[in-house]
Parts: sequence; C-alpha cells; structure tokens
Amino acid sequence: MQQIFILFEDRIIMELTYCAPCLFGLEGPVGNELRHMGMRDVRGENGRVFFRGNEDDAARANIKSRFAERILLEVGRFHAGTFEELFEGTRKLPWEGFIPRDGAFPVKGWSLESALHSVPDCQAIVKKAVSARLGAQYGLNWMPETGETYQIRFSILKDEAALFLDTSGVGLHKRGYRPAQVTAPIRETLAAALVDIAGYRGRGDFCDPFCGSGTIAIEAALAARGRAPGAGRSFAAEKWPGFKAGWDAVRQEAKRGEFHRDYRIFASDIDEKAVSIARQNAKRAGVDDLITFGTADAGRFSRQTGGGIVVTNPPYGERLGDLADARRVVRDFGRAMRDLPGWQVNIISSDEELEKSYGRRAKKVRRLYNGMIRCGYFMF
Repeated sequence: MQQIFILFEDRIIMELTYCAPCLFGLEGPVGNELRHMGMRDVRGENGRVFFRGNEDDAARANIKSRFAERILLEVGRFHAGTFEELFEGTRKLPWEGFIPRDGAFPVKGWSLESALHSVPDCQAIVKKAVSARLGAQYGLNWMPETGETYQIRFSILKDEAALFLDTSGVGLHKRGYRPAQVTAPIRETLAAALVDIAGYRGRGDFCDPFCGSGTIAIEAALAARGRAPGAGRSFAAEKWPGFKAGWDAVRQEAKRGEFHRDYRIFASDIDEKAVSIARQNAKRAGVDDLITFGTADAGRFSRQTGGGIVVTNPPYGERLGDLADARRVVRDFGRAMRDLPGWQVNIISSDEELEKSYGRRAKKVRRLYNGMIRCGYFMF
C-alpha cells in the first residue's frame, strides 16, 4: 500500500486508501457524495468506489454516506494466482500498523473469476498469514485475540487480491430505525439512492403510495433535513487507536449542517399494519414530524396539489409470489396517475413488463439491484 504523509493544521497525518462497497448501479451516487465530502482520487468499479483520505475521513464517510454499504480501509493488494502467493502477499502487508497485539481479526471475503475459487480456503490462508505477520512483529507464538475486533475482508477478482479492514462494523444500511419490518423491505441505502436519483431536494410534494415499512419516505425526510444517516450509531473504527479522534467532531459538523423547514412528505399503504410500523420506524429515525402517514389504496391515488415526485417500490411477483396480482396493482396505480398531471413517478421493480402494466413508456430506465434481485428503476 502506498502511504502518503501530509501536513494538516500542524499535525502530520497519513493519507490512506478506502473502499466503499455498494449495490450494483449505485457507483455514481456513491462517488458523487464522496466528492462532496472532500474525498480525493474517487474512482468507481463494479459494486465499489475507491477514494483517498486521512484517518478522520473514516469517520466522515461512515457517518455521512447515504448510499455505501460500508467503508473499508485498504491495507494492500497484489497478484494471487496460487495459495502460496496469497499467503506471502498477505504476510508482507503492515498489519501491525493497524492491529494491536491483543486485537481480534476474523476474516471474510469473496473470490470471482479467479484461480483461487474456494472462499473458505482463502479465509484460512489469509488468517494464517496475518497471524504469522503479527506473531513475528509482537514476539508471540499465538495471538490472543482478546481485544477489539478488526474485521479483515478480502476480495480476489481475476487473480488480484485486495485486503481490507472494515471500519464500519455493522453495515451502513442498518441505520437503527427499522427493527420492525414488513414483507420484503427495501434496503435503506437503495431507498436513499432512489430518492436522490429522482431529484428530490426537500422542495414540493414527495409521495410513496406503497410505503410498506416506510423506508423510502424516511430516507427522503433524512435527506431533506440534511441529517447524517449514521449520526446516531457507532462504528468499529471508533475503538481503534489512531482512528478515535474525529468521530465526535464529524457528528457535531453534521448536526450543524441540518435544515429546519416545513416539508410535504406523504406515505401511505393499503395495509394498516404496515402504516403503523412505518410510523414507529419514522419516530425512531427522528423524522415522524416530517411525514404524513395514511392508509390508502394506491389505485385511488388522488392528491390534488398540482404535482410532485413519487418514489415507490410496489409489490412484485419475485418478492411476494403472485406476479399477476402485482401487475394488477401497478395497472390500477397507472390509471390513477393518468388523471393527475404534473407528477414525476419513479418505480423500482423486477418486472420487465412494468411499463406495460403501468400503461405508458418510461422516460428512462436505470438498472439497479434490490439485494440480489435485478431491477429496473422506471422514471415516468
């Protein structure tokens, strides 16, 4: 790993390489938000975005990112076409610069289009190599692993291995407001990206007529208020020596950046229980005062306000099992919207015939993933 030392406010700090994994299709939004945070050398790959920053930037990215799944610190990368190359490449990396003598270092990872396709074997090799490196550096025959956790993650893509430390701990999509869920919820990071791609910036009407557990509306409210999604939770790197300093300052910085205006955000669902859960989730997220919830049939959508933005995730067959019924629901919703001019409607669905069901051609379709389900984001 190339390390660059720079002077910042009379303090010498180390510039590091980070990786922000994301759902496929969200590389653009993740890259944009990292640039807005002031990160350097931002570059996207399939399913992840790399950038450079200092130790404090681990706090900034974790607390403020709406779209990334986690923030990884790159320790190094190298060619690994054999287990011997994987072991030696891992052993040569400066693990002692991050993991103390009592640190716990479990290993997770993945391999794709590589000679080393057995992930369990790769996990064992990486674990053994890191143990050998740390044991030699600390003069220990075995590593106690009784201290804080330093989760190691590896990726092997086309025989190139990259080794990381996970600064996030629990994934960033777990904001902490959604312990209660309805069937097949949408991930928080994807919901936030849908709102961003639709162009909602806190002005005008925003509606989700298939709100389910309320995730899209809650993410719209968090974004409109400018509230950092990670401000109320903790992260793994907060406990690491060398990474402890910046977290409170970033949280205070984020708090000062919040907006306090009146917003017109509406969320409804035909399922009264789902609406009740959505209200509870919004309260936990601290935005229940920004969202008006109601029980309503989306097929009778009738807001008479001159227009606005709809972002929604209607039920579809791969999620709930009945494709014909799901298409009927979308057809009824499309008919309702035809009588309401001025609305920009954005629908995420795995149904390739969504446009036919809705009753018109989308102006644009973006390819995204809801978990492992390949979807289209249909923008009408």
